[in-house]
Amino acid sequence: MAVRVGVIGVGYFGRFHAQKLAARGLLAGLHDEDAARAAQIADELGTTVRDPIALIDAADAVVVAVPTAFHYEHAIAAIAAGRHVFIEKPIAANLIQAKDLVAAAAARGVVLQVGHIERYSAAIRTLRASGAGTGAMGFEATRVAPFRRRSLDVSVVLDLMIHDLDLVLSLAASPLAEVRAVGAKVMSGHPDFAVAQLRFESGAAATVTASRISVGLERRLRVLGPEGETRVDFLARSLERIRRGGAEPVETMPGWGIDRATWTEHDSLEAEQAAFLASIETGAPVEASGAVGVAALDAALRVEAAIQRG
Repeated sequence: MAVRVGVIGVGYFGRFHAQKLAARGLLAGLHDEDAARAAQIADELGTTVRDPIALIDAADAVVVAVPTAFHYEHAIAAIAAGRHVFIEKPIAANLIQAKDLVAAAAARGVVLQVGHIERYSAAIRTLRASGAGTGAMGFEATRVAPFRRRSLDVSVVLDLMIHDLDLVLSLAASPLAEVRAVGAKVMSGHPDFAVAQLRFESGAAATVTASRISVGLERRLRVLGPEGETRVDFLARSLERIRRGGAEPVETMPGWGIDRATWTEHDSLEAEQAAFLASIETGAPVEASGAVGVAALDAALRVEAAIQRG
């Protein structure tokens, strides 16, 4: 029997979730605090607007895509009712709430997946297949974009940087030891740009830059280690890795060469939803698990605290 999924919050990302679930024939209904928006999207998708409790009752699983401050109340209600939960990043507004969600989901035996969508992108799949993270000791990540009037309820750290924090945490595979950061409010009531320096217990280090007040888009990642260097340009869809025995010899570095790769973009949100459904239906491991969400939130909050300390 097909899993029926309700969507709580049909703002920017929630609407996309609802559209894709409707296309799969799995949408059980939706809710949004903006009644007019909820009615409009429900009409578009041929579904029903319900209050949150009724929606949870009508569904087997719930997508929570409301503003961060309300993640916990909707997710914990769904978990208490025995429903599987997909919750957009960040997992919650604070670590107490985040850890409570993880514990509650484990106690009820339901799937809890967090919307760290980059884990399901073709770019990250290509990066991991290259083996670039093995033994890496240095990371530089940049993610900047022009100003848009959405997600302004949180800082750029919880809006954009958290994606790269999650990526660096997974590649470093070591507990975070120290965080230093700078940032400032420019267009909103929260920091709109931030530069963070992270140090891990393994000795690895990372510099992560995020801005939502840039003149243009830029997304890059550099990974450095004893086995070579990897450079990823996400917008150009290019990966270059210099290493011993690489495919294209480097004349000035005998025995070394460059491997190049690209990828064909796919629908990362669709892949993310498919993974959520697979975990429900077959018990497949949850890649972007609650624990992953807690670790990313912890790192993001430590960056915000470092900014506040100046």
